[in-house]
Amino acid sequence: MKPEKAMPEDFSKSSPGPNWSTLAVHAGEEHEKARSALTDPVFLTSTYSFADSDSLLKFIVEKQPREEYARYGNPLEKTAERKLAALENAADAVLYASGMTAIAGLLLGKLRAGDEIVLIDECYLRTRDLCLETLPRFGITTRLVPACDYAALEAAISPATRLIFGELPTNPHLSVLDLERIAALGQRRGVETAIDATLATPYNIRPLDYGIDYVLHSCTKYFGGHNDLLAGVVLGSREKMEPLRNFRGLLGLMGSPQVAHLLLRGLKTFELRIERHNANGQAVAEFLAGHPRIETVYYPGLSSHPQHELARRTMRGCGGVVTFTVKNADWRQTADVVDAVRVPHIAPSLGGVESLIEQPLVLSYYDYSPEQRRQWNIPDNMIRLACGIENAEDLIADLNQALEVH
Repeated sequence: MKPEKAMPEDFSKSSPGPNWSTLAVHAGEEHEKARSALTDPVFLTSTYSFADSDSLLKFIVEKQPREEYARYGNPLEKTAERKLAALENAADAVLYASGMTAIAGLLLGKLRAGDEIVLIDECYLRTRDLCLETLPRFGITTRLVPACDYAALEAAISPATRLIFGELPTNPHLSVLDLERIAALGQRRGVETAIDATLATPYNIRPLDYGIDYVLHSCTKYFGGHNDLLAGVVLGSREKMEPLRNFRGLLGLMGSPQVAHLLLRGLKTFELRIERHNANGQAVAEFLAGHPRIETVYYPGLSSHPQHELARRTMRGCGGVVTFTVKNADWRQTADVVDAVRVPHIAPSLGGVESLIEQPLVLSYYDYSPEQRRQWNIPDNMIRLACGIENAEDLIADLNQALEVH
């Protein structure tokens, strides 16, 4: 394998600015690829051979950066990890088979029986389910705290606490956490911190720059960008990533070379897509905020949002997800609005080029009791819209007709 052509010394460490698309296209890749290919070849092999026993011993003793067995990684996966690390301004990245696999890989890879995690309660429901229902089987306790309640967050830390875990923005309420405050708290109390920044992407905010220890993403969303892959990533220092990489190899939590190929292809247009997602999210949120049929709009880019000033100071943009409630509507009337839109598809997920819409009560919380939905602040009249990259005026016109008819 030819050595990777070095970027300028400060290239992957540049602050958000004009280098984003150059990073997305070129970072992490060898300039001259196998067989003079322009894009990275996909190696469809489960195992890698050695010329002789001396070559094998040299690989083992010197820990040479080459492949041995696909459970421990493949060349294209490593390229994707380097590119993601450059975008996130991280020293290292570990790629997983899905976003939830990345979360599970982090939590199970670093926590032990008797340890505690403090989880900010506004989060993806499967993250909460993992912490509340699965981790106790391994003797790990989760303490829930309300989003943006920093006194409660500090009070929840005990001598057994090993990790503070939150999202930015939170899903689906889009609360914005004060990363500098959380990182300082963790450092003061000797507790590591992790932020799932899937809804933000590094284009809008880089948690590691604020002192957070781990940042996670579902690459299925904005990184892949085309609703055609499953992947997840954890990023941080090389020291923190190495045990996670070993744990991933032990359990076989990696993805496939084909997925790495799709991820790299999607990342080429990262900046272009996120700029459109940001613009569409802001335009749609402003439209909904002024519509007489809308009760509440959850979007950090609006001045009415409780953490708008924090978002304005720390985030380049607020993403494409807009959550809102329909005024004086029951669950059926709310479902009628969802059914009446013509551009978005009714589907889970977010971050792809196609707009997606869902009613959390129906799609995500149908099996939960009314009491549980109230506990997690999921009203029957809530809708989550993940804006794609369609023209904003078309999304707004479509929403307007759906709200006017129903």
